[in-house]
Amino acid sequence: MRALLDTNIIIHRETSRIVNENIGTLFHWLDKLQYIKNVHPITVDELKRHSDDEVVRTMGIKLDSYQVLKTVAPLHEKVERTSDDIDTTDNDKNDTLLLNEVFCSRVDLLITEDKKIHQKARSLGIDEKVFRIDSFIEKVISENPSLVDYKTLSVKKEYFGNIDLNDSFFDSFRDDYLGFDKWFNKKAEEISYICSYSNRINAFLFIKKEDETENYSDITPPLPPKKRLKIGTFKVTANGFKLGERFLKIIFDNAIQFKVEEIYVTIFDRSSEQKRLIELLEYWGFQLWGTKDSSTGTENVYVRKFQKPADKNNPKHTFPFLSKEGKVFIVPIYPEYHTELFPDSILRTESTLDFIENEPHRNAIKKVYISHSREKGLSTGDLIVFYRTGGFHKSVVTTIGIVENVVSPSTIEELKAVCRKRTALTEEELLAYWNRYKRKPFVVNFLYAYSFPNRPNMRRLIELKVLKDRDDAPRGFKEIEWDSFIKIYKEAYKK
Repeated sequence: MRALLDTNIIIHRETSRIVNENIGTLFHWLDKLQYIKNVHPITVDELKRHSDDEVVRTMGIKLDSYQVLKTVAPLHEKVERTSDDIDTTDNDKNDTLLLNEVFCSRVDLLITEDKKIHQKARSLGIDEKVFRIDSFIEKVISENPSLVDYKTLSVKKEYFGNIDLNDSFFDSFRDDYLGFDKWFNKKAEEISYICSYSNRINAFLFIKKEDETENYSDITPPLPPKKRLKIGTFKVTANGFKLGERFLKIIFDNAIQFKVEEIYVTIFDRSSEQKRLIELLEYWGFQLWGTKDSSTGTENVYVRKFQKPADKNNPKHTFPFLSKEGKVFIVPIYPEYHTELFPDSILRTESTLDFIENEPHRNAIKKVYISHSREKGLSTGDLIVFYRTGGFHKSVVTTIGIVENVVSPSTIEELKAVCRKRTALTEEELLAYWNRYKRKPFVVNFLYAYSFPNRPNMRRLIELKVLKDRDDAPRGFKEIEWDSFIKIYKEAYKK
């Protein structure tokens, strides 16, 4: 496999100052899986023109460890048409040349942190071959579980006072905020969310509920009085486990619990890590509101409305609210996959020790369901009620999902690409599923929205007239009336 590395990846790797903490993990996997590390001749030219003479000298020596492409593909007319509307600088045009190598299949994939390259890749339909550092790590971890030493990776609540402030994870906060250590120690008795892996902190979150009396005079323009949830401190290092989505789920769950009207965060956009976090927030509906001045510079303020109605056409921007405009389906899921896919929906009869959230599909909000169902009439914003199979007494409804879209892969490789990181099925199980019937499966991309506190079983669903009898249990996607969904919802949240 040939991986083409963008200029920013080479610089992250070879400069003496660590710009991205996850670059070592990326190269560990490239070496472990014996990827050929390619660079484009245009990258060599860009490195020679770097403003720092020492960087130029160092890079000239270290480039010997990469394979420079001996030939380059002629610019494909489709790539040229796509880039014409996006490229505004010479750097943009150089980036298009890298993307062209992927489009023309001269290399297998491209790794880059450049936002415009990813935008162009989506337009060209090759985004599954263009990766960020974290998405590549997620890819190889999901494809090579036997090579991963998971150890312990789970999110837990922890008092500030029990956390090692000297961990290098907090160095970036010290750089950004004067007096960070003093602030942290004053929070000793307060609760945060933390995740550690291999005895190192990988993710940290502190959130704070604010009411209408909060003073926002240091924000321009000031935020109007509202009940809000402030994301006070939030950082996730890329390690292949989709922790960013897992922590966003925690943020949204707390926003529901506190019944807030908005969520907001103040964040610098200096480092690649901060820029990646901003992209994640924007993807889930946060919008730039204004700025906040601090002793170390100007932060951007991002706000997300947290009120109904739900946007049926773009459900992730109003997640986890449910749209009343679409259809509702009930669908079965086997016990062996249920809690793997929905860790928050674990049954009382299952051990939490067996479901430490240490794999990408467990942490993701965006998940996939693969089906041979004859019913395929699902569309964006529709609701899915997941029915854990098990018989008259043990079958229970546990979870609500929101449909993003439906995909019908034409090859097994396409199926694997669509499902990567977001399914509990292994590659061998995907292959078996693909070959099981003449009718090929389709994939429903959905958002994991709610886990029911109470789980009505088949007997109760029959009593509620959601199901007619035992033979009426879902075998694929089965549409139910909105009234039936309301019955399930009320039963699930009955106190």
